[in-house]
Amino acid sequence: RVAKVTGGAASKLSKIRVVRKSIARVLTVIHQTQKENLRKYYRSKRLKPTDLRKKKTRAMRRALTPFEKSIKSRKQQRKERLYPMRKFAVKQ
Repeated sequence: RVAKVTGGAASKLSKIRVVRKSIARVLTVIHQTQKENLRKYYRSKRLKPTDLRKKKTRAMRRALTPFEKSIKSRKQQRKERLYPMRKFAVKQ
């Protein structure tokens, strides 16, 4: 890391910026590779850490899954079985 310089040579001040940027570049690459490795590790797992999951929107994350939407209670299943949809024939 770089210590703060109070009033130094102009060359030194400009060098600090270059050093900070290069540090940032290195850290960016390190973090990217770490995240990539974590993605690879959790690909086959059942659950993933929150930061590796799909972003989506808050509402979409809380929405029911297609399977949860299709679930029906015993009573509802019975009603549908006893009273199927009526079919009407249209005369011409």
